[in-house]
Amino acid sequence: MNFHQYYPIDVVNGPGTRCTLFVAGCVHQCPGCYNKSTWRLNSGLPFTQQMEDQIISDLNDTRIPRQGLSLSGGDPLHPANVAAVLQLVKRVHAECPGKDIWLWTGYKLDELDSEQMQIVDRINVLIDGKFVQDLKDPALIWRGSANQVVHKLR
Repeated sequence: MNFHQYYPIDVVNGPGTRCTLFVAGCVHQCPGCYNKSTWRLNSGLPFTQQMEDQIISDLNDTRIPRQGLSLSGGDPLHPANVAAVLQLVKRVHAECPGKDIWLWTGYKLDELDSEQMQIVDRINVLIDGKFVQDLKDPALIWRGSANQVVHKLR
């Protein structure tokens, strides 16, 4: 997996202070997407064990308490990203008690395969659906267009 950006302190992509990772790779390529640079799988930087360890460390840093981890992109549920994202969410559950996980994807919940669902089964909030330019609404919270759904899973 590759990634484009990691924010160890973020107050925009989900509630509270969070760590946010923007992964590379998106098959949806929605017209009007604000993150076109993340579409190509081979763009950005390799997501290494060192980066994964840094995220876990930052989530556990008591000097700046974080509510949780936000995963966006690109698309964290792109088939090429599933293995690395699953490993990361498993580690967050095991090593960062009490932290929530939010994930944005262009896939709809009912389109996900069993491997993608392994990730969804371990996150707290899923924002699903492609961005639709004609349904764009800046007043929406946590989503860009009215067709996207915020699923509070646990």
